Amino acid sequence: MKVNERQRARAIRHARVRKKIKGRAERPRLVVFKSSKHTYAQVIDDEQGRTLASISTLSSKFRERQKYGGNIAAAKIIGELIAKESLSKGIKKVVFDRGGYLFHGRVKALAESAREGGLEF
Repeated sequence: MKVNERQRARAIRHARVRKKIKGRAERPRLVVFKSSKHTYAQVIDDEQGRTLASISTLSSKFRERQKYGGNIAAAKIIGELIAKESLSKGIKKVVFDRGGYLFHGRVKALAESAREGGLEF
């Protein structure tokens, strides 16, 4: 499978999931994106089309703790940081959007550490 075909297949899976998942003001959407080198997480209110909180392995908060962002250890840190940032903005309940990826590896590690950090989903 070529890279473009893989990306298109993930986009199709993500669109299928997004038909069912909507982020509301009372329960925004926690979406995950991962590349080969970095991991990103955002909390989004789809009704207003606004990003309420975001963190990635490129941010300075992450870089203070670890340098490389493309592994499970980095995903755990991102989960902790997104939970902390969301709770500081008064967001406790979210809907988890795995972004078309399997719930395995980095995606699973991020979700579990966000739950441990205090987010409910």
